[in-house]
Amino acid sequence: MSYSWQEAFDLTGERVLITGGGTGLGFAMARCFSAAGAQVVVAGRREAVLKDAVGRLGLPVQYRIYDVTAGDEAEQFVSSLEKDLGPITVLVNNAGIHHRKSLEETTLEEFRRVWEVHVMGGLALSRAVAPRMKEAGRGSILFMASMASFFGIPFTTAYSAAKTSLLGVVRVLSSELAPSGIRVNAIAPGWIDAGMGRMPDAKRRKQIIARTPIGRFGQAEDVGWTAVFLSSPAARFITGICLPVDGGVSGAF
Repeated sequence: MSYSWQEAFDLTGERVLITGGGTGLGFAMARCFSAAGAQVVVAGRREAVLKDAVGRLGLPVQYRIYDVTAGDEAEQFVSSLEKDLGPITVLVNNAGIHHRKSLEETTLEEFRRVWEVHVMGGLALSRAVAPRMKEAGRGSILFMASMASFFGIPFTTAYSAAKTSLLGVVRVLSSELAPSGIRVNAIAPGWIDAGMGRMPDAKRRKQIIARTPIGRFGQAEDVGWTAVFLSSPAARFITGICLPVDGGVSGAF
């Protein structure tokens, strides 16, 4: 099947669920998916944040309250969305928390919390949407990886362990679900001037820019449009990859 360039990137008719969609990269992805024609739902724990995000987007974006650490509620949550909107065709597992402590300072409970948010939360939702996507014969599942998936960044043991594990998840799920028409990929943002990636310290910003071949911070929409691409017909033959959006950092170091 061939497409015009407009059709190749058109997501009209797609129903997109973005966790952690009220701020930062999630907010930018919601804007980009909506601009591409998709019906978008942003999910998160804080209703005030989600309401504000939907108001600022000024687009027909909806929100739902959902805590990704409540994995045993994923099936019920997805079923409720399906009744309201129809089956989810694109899932973006974006919700995340940062954790910067040394190995000795990190408690086992903190390890569990980071793991539950980044890994178990995404797996639970993926498990819930997969049967619906199989029935439809198509779907896109995205995970948010990180530069910490590739590099040994000090004082990020819990975060790096979780983000690195997502690379294995993507490889396995892509192989398992591809015969059903479901593509599974990841995005690894570099230093993005939004959300957890924002660096207010001028000295630190200068150091980061010096290490980035493109010579600047990325914008949240750089990740947003990458998510749109990976979920669009233009990427119909792409699955099982982790695509860095980092201004060349991962290629240079």
